[in-house]
Amino acid sequence: MGLSKTIWTNPTEYLRSQQPENPVLFFSPEAVQVAGRRFIDGFPGMVTYAVKSNPSEEVVENLVAAGLRGFDCASPFEIDLIRRLAPDAAVHYHNPVRSRAEIAHAVARNVKSWSVDSASELAKLIGMVPVDGCEISVRFKLPVSGAAYNFGAKFGATAEVAVDLLRTVAAAGFIPSITFHPGTQCTDPQAWASYIVEAAGIARAAGVSIARLNVGGGFPSHRLNGVSPDLEAIFETIGRVTVEAFGADRPMLVCEPGRALCGDGFALAARVKAVRDGNHVFLNDGLYGAMLEFGQIGVIDRTTVLDPDGNRRTGALEGRIVFGPTCDSVDRLPGDVALPDDLTEGDFVVWQGMGSYSTVTNSRFNGFGDLALATVLSLKL
Repeated sequence: MGLSKTIWTNPTEYLRSQQPENPVLFFSPEAVQVAGRRFIDGFPGMVTYAVKSNPSEEVVENLVAAGLRGFDCASPFEIDLIRRLAPDAAVHYHNPVRSRAEIAHAVARNVKSWSVDSASELAKLIGMVPVDGCEISVRFKLPVSGAAYNFGAKFGATAEVAVDLLRTVAAAGFIPSITFHPGTQCTDPQAWASYIVEAAGIARAAGVSIARLNVGGGFPSHRLNGVSPDLEAIFETIGRVTVEAFGADRPMLVCEPGRALCGDGFALAARVKAVRDGNHVFLNDGLYGAMLEFGQIGVIDRTTVLDPDGNRRTGALEGRIVFGPTCDSVDRLPGDVALPDDLTEGDFVVWQGMGSYSTVTNSRFNGFGDLALATVLSLKL
């Protein structure tokens, strides 16, 4: 997948002109920059981009152009990517479990911020990371609430363990901080409020004044027509509850959004391969391609169907069973997908909000997955 050199007016122009037989991701640099500035202007602290959500060079470069100066990396590959594209940016290595080789790689590239959720992993960091100017953030978890899926199933210490870890971090001479992740696609500001209150309790129980509180990711992108995320309400809640919970010991705030920065910067067009007996719709993309997340957190309903000439299909919506192109029966979008009843073979189904976890999960199973990337001035059809 490579970015096209031609800049198109919008996806409709491209589809009408090129008639692609493989799926296409449309990229809007302006949309990514708007999302970046919204966080920089609204969040009451430092904004770092979770590179894992979309590590495309064009995303990183446009976030830098918007003014972003921090990146959350989860692997040596991502660290090297940021050091190449944004050499002076702050790099946070907040994947809590790393091999010793990965730690050495990050130390050599001047990574100064780390997270940890266990005594064994903390021992590795204490033994390998220079103390001077380095921060270690203790990551804790709470029972999941208001998220699409539970990040605490894999990472995060209990509050009791977090207290011991925080004391050890401070005693070892590192800059002590706390971090958490409320879960993905959180639309309720209270998901952050409960974590912030618990973080303040952990710091008090440990007897440690933390330098920073990283409120994680989880910030939602716009997936559903009926739910437009109110990021400003989330920002306000985070700032207010931090003051209330920590008082005079209020730490600096950090966030690490992924999908909320890149999600609305892309749209995906998949072509209808067949409509089987008027019911089953087969597309040239599916769960083994750019739609993997549909099977995990539900189908995005921000869709438009265009005929090959770029005209909108306006038939009555009806639920269809939708399959991807592979010969695997697992390759089916969950539930019934509302599509116009005049949809036919050769049409294009265009999904908005497809920038997160689409390029990185696209596979070549069965030889499918040839995903093109086209730049557009606007994602409006």
